[in-house]
Amino acid sequence: MAQEKAEFESILLDLARVTRVTAGGKHLRFRATMIIGNKKGKVGLGVAKGRDVQQAIQKATKKAEKNLIDVLIKDETIPFDIEIKYHSARIFLRPQKKGRGIVAGGVIRAICNLAGIPNITGKLLTKTNNKINIGRATIEALKKLKSYYNDLPVK
Repeated sequence: MAQEKAEFESILLDLARVTRVTAGGKHLRFRATMIIGNKKGKVGLGVAKGRDVQQAIQKATKKAEKNLIDVLIKDETIPFDIEIKYHSARIFLRPQKKGRGIVAGGVIRAICNLAGIPNITGKLLTKTNNKINIGRATIEALKKLKSYYNDLPVK
């Protein structure tokens, strides 16, 4: 089990202090958002809360491991354009020529890097700053690539 974790790299995407206000006072917790990937076509996103930062990060990493997806990579890029809307985030992913690199910002860049896609263009089409929704939209887009590709007729 220890060797499996070593093959995955992880990035802390977001860390937030959240409070729940009750009659007894404020209850402080931390929410962590983690991305893990092996740079060979597997990537996952996990969001979890904990009483302290370390606990939240550990729980989020475990959730990310459970939510791993396989990414379809063809000729060092994705096979076709895809646009996805997830809650407030709308993203657009486009394949690129070899040698172009990852042309994307922030969350999309981190996920594509950990998924092992060396050449891709990603664009956030909305003004949202919600990293969790942007991350989930990117993961959904990468999931759709596989389902669309499997539905294409065989020549």
